[in-house]
Amino acid sequence: MKRVAILGSTGSIGRQALDVISRHRDRFQVVGLAAGRNAALLREQAEQFEVGIISLRDEGGAHGLMRVATESGADIVLAATDGAVAFDAVFAAVARGIDVAVANKELVVAAGELLLRAAAQSGSRILPVDSEHSALFQCLVGEPKERIARLILTASGGPFWGKTREEMENATVEDALAHPTWRMGTKNTIDSATLMNKGLEVIEASRLFDIPWDRIDVLVHRTSVAHGLAIFTDGSVKAQLCPPDMRVPIGYALAYPDRLDDASLWPDSRTVDALTALGARTGDDATELRFERPDHARFPCLRLAYRALERGGTAPAALSAANEIAVAAFVDGRIGFGRIPEVIEAVLEGVPSEELSLDTVRAADARARKEAEGLVRELGAVAR
Repeated sequence: MKRVAILGSTGSIGRQALDVISRHRDRFQVVGLAAGRNAALLREQAEQFEVGIISLRDEGGAHGLMRVATESGADIVLAATDGAVAFDAVFAAVARGIDVAVANKELVVAAGELLLRAAAQSGSRILPVDSEHSALFQCLVGEPKERIARLILTASGGPFWGKTREEMENATVEDALAHPTWRMGTKNTIDSATLMNKGLEVIEASRLFDIPWDRIDVLVHRTSVAHGLAIFTDGSVKAQLCPPDMRVPIGYALAYPDRLDDASLWPDSRTVDALTALGARTGDDATELRFERPDHARFPCLRLAYRALERGGTAPAALSAANEIAVAAFVDGRIGFGRIPEVIEAVLEGVPSEELSLDTVRAADARARKEAEGLVRELGAVAR
């Protein structure tokens, strides 16, 4: 029986994790739950899973998150909050040798170097939950690091893959939210439209697997069946494929090093149709796996993420923060879609070189948000 604490239990990842756990009550026990503001759902979850320690952000704040992560007796903490609110709780869990399943982009992008360093010292395992990083993790199990030639992350391409740069410049929020494959929150869906989501994932992959930026590629794969690939020095390529369902990587992280026997995804893993497992629709007699190179001119956010990763230090934290402000401004109608990378690039150019620590990460985040807000106001004034 593995004891699980969830930070962000009422969000999308948290709810799906509890869905997985509900079908495997013989394997998992939920010992702690922390949520933002959805008190009613948190209480419902706590009652359903008989959880002893719970925390609501407006009541417990950072101390409540810390209690759930470190005092619940968890064997593994699922970090599924947004932003930096749970940084201290996650680092405290890692310092105690507790395994952490990471579904928080900001944590790994901004402080991944520090997190992996702390885990190496304590023996804590950092287990990725994002489908792409879970795929790479599975491809690399048992492989010597020195035999990894390149890592490949796949991207759906979002709603604008077939659009021209001019068409994208004038895109509406509704256009940007029309994702062809995944159903995500507003911010993540727009990040998919700009391909910033993939840029952030490149940074995450570099941190999680200690691979430099120039050995990580992105390929567009519209059907979202192959989630990640690893190329090895002997020319072999490993890929991980599964349906575009977040419950698969969540279940793998929670059960690791085992796998779940989950009949809700496959009626019987021994008799599942081979073509269906490779992404074909039921009844199809053929399928294909198609990959394309991304266009950095039409999707400059991807280029900016590589630049931030190459610079290192607090540049990734500033990139992530500026992107968050720019996306929010687009959603609010204060800037156009094409202005999002302009705001990010201007902020990134001003990032100073400084030693990496949680304090400098927080300072860089705050500074980038302030600068991005100023740029948004300037662009809005020019537009009027």
